[in-house]
Amino acid sequence: MFGDGEAPRAGIRIKSRALERRIFFTPKLAIGEGYMDGELEIIEGDLYDFLDLCMANLGNLPQSRFHRWAETLRDKVALWQTFNPIHKAAGKVRHHYDLNGQLFDLFLDADRQYSCAYFKSPNDSLEQAQAHKKRRLAAKLHLADGHRVLDIGSGWGGLAMTLAGLRDVTVVGVTLSEEQYQHSRRRIDNAGLAERVRIHLQDYRQVQGHFDRIVSVGMLEHVGPRHYLEYYRKIAQLLTDNGVAVIHAIGKFHTPAPLNPWMAKYIFPGAYTPTLAEQTKAIEKAGLWVTDVEILRVHYADTLKAWRRRFQQNIDTARALYDDRFCRMWDFYLAGCEAAFRRGELMVFQIQLAKAVDTLPLTRDYMADYDIQTQPA
Repeated sequence: MFGDGEAPRAGIRIKSRALERRIFFTPKLAIGEGYMDGELEIIEGDLYDFLDLCMANLGNLPQSRFHRWAETLRDKVALWQTFNPIHKAAGKVRHHYDLNGQLFDLFLDADRQYSCAYFKSPNDSLEQAQAHKKRRLAAKLHLADGHRVLDIGSGWGGLAMTLAGLRDVTVVGVTLSEEQYQHSRRRIDNAGLAERVRIHLQDYRQVQGHFDRIVSVGMLEHVGPRHYLEYYRKIAQLLTDNGVAVIHAIGKFHTPAPLNPWMAKYIFPGAYTPTLAEQTKAIEKAGLWVTDVEILRVHYADTLKAWRRRFQQNIDTARALYDDRFCRMWDFYLAGCEAAFRRGELMVFQIQLAKAVDTLPLTRDYMADYDIQTQPA
């Protein structure tokens, strides 16, 4: 048993000596695998309580010379794993996003927004918070009629369709996921938006033309640190002279480091969680202006909590799609990420970029005004 007083409490049972040894040598990988395989059992509290306790104490644990060496080695390996040239990027993205589409319906909102929501109030539903997030992005884009918009990493098409509904704009979206591409096309056709919203199965580096606005949500995590300059130079190339871009991504507050090894192996191969410092260096070299930065702290923890609650409510359907081991993996993913956003170094940043320093209004008032104007009747 672990925990005392008002601190998180959790009880676990480790069912094999082999798992004990693996936890000693590679705890960040072995704990998740042990839970997936049923060798690590929660006997008091639930999975989140255990992971919350782990995250609360992670920074206080002394690190042996062996573990410091192992972390250094992992950092070097990650440089290779997060190398994402065009011919490799699609396979890594499809590992996660080409899962059975019904799985995502079990825990996401109806629009399949698979990124941090924006909770104006603790009482907001997931649907309300995701709608807030989309309008906030539109406000930061300073979206106006006639704009041509590029959505890099367009997901299942929800943001592109929303932007087309807020203003008389045309939107081009790109994704590397076959499942997302097909789903988006069906939604857009059914909504009668095919003339204004087009989705392509394409790497962002292959996009040509010029756009007044560029938005990218939850895609930077798949770019990789060796490609940041390439990424921002492409955005600069695609933007018109008065263009604006908004980048929304998971980040870290402090030291750059590769993804947790369990997450990298089972959930997001090739992904990397960046710091703001890593971005600003590349942005400056690309010749873009940083015109606004916002940090969303606990919003993603609350988003993940809502997702996990819905997933657990639909666990029998999830088992029918996959199996119990997969469901334990997915539950560990959602619970672990929530704990990391509440206790660890993770956050979400939104960076607004422009080609010219005077493109946008000089105060933030336009963002609040836009949000009010686009509230549903």
